[in-house]
Amino acid sequence: MDPILSDGLQCLCKADPVVDAIITPRTEAVLGLLERYIAEIELFNPAYGLVGAKDHGELVTKHILDSLAPLGIILHLLETCGKIQEHLLIADAGSGAGLPGIPLAIALPNISFTLIERMGRRAGFLRNTIAVLGLSNVIIEEGEMEKQAPGRFDIITFRAFRPLEPPILKGLFRLLAEGGVLAAYKGRMEAIQTEMTAVEKYSGKWEALPCPVPGLNEERHLALIQPPTRTVA
Repeated sequence: MDPILSDGLQCLCKADPVVDAIITPRTEAVLGLLERYIAEIELFNPAYGLVGAKDHGELVTKHILDSLAPLGIILHLLETCGKIQEHLLIADAGSGAGLPGIPLAIALPNISFTLIERMGRRAGFLRNTIAVLGLSNVIIEEGEMEKQAPGRFDIITFRAFRPLEPPILKGLFRLLAEGGVLAAYKGRMEAIQTEMTAVEKYSGKWEALPCPVPGLNEERHLALIQPPTRTVA
């Protein structure tokens, strides 16, 4: 068992009783799937350039645990959507190596995930990885975000877009269902405020909630961004 991964997951559970209730009864299964996923990344990363990590520990901390750190926030968002679990849809836009989509899908097996990735080789990696892990709650959509069907997702996560620019923001809003929200993985609050100031006229309300990553001495936040209020003519 990977001690960095298991200790980090235990820290996340201790920090949030809601996360604990979801993860602890399935700890062995969750750790097993995450370890297999990490092995797939390490196998294909030299050829595909999936993630930037200097070693195994950095991969686990900066990518896997980082992806799971806002789990409690995401669970709260799902509870407020007003839908039964089987009808909830989460998208991971610009999924790349499947981060944060695959770790979240492992943690939340009753929620449906769509990983959107435009690059063919990375989409191929995602399809292979989903098959290896046997994740029945994940589908892959290869192609540009602009070509995806609109109005489907309750939450759209992403780590890929830095900085967040107006065309990207508008494209993401287009994919949200009524009442949906963007969940952007971000770092320092100061940088988030600067980034959001640059696009504030294109978005609705937003807030950034802290989500510390076990073993990482850096600020991490999940920025929740609502689409602009639609005006009735």
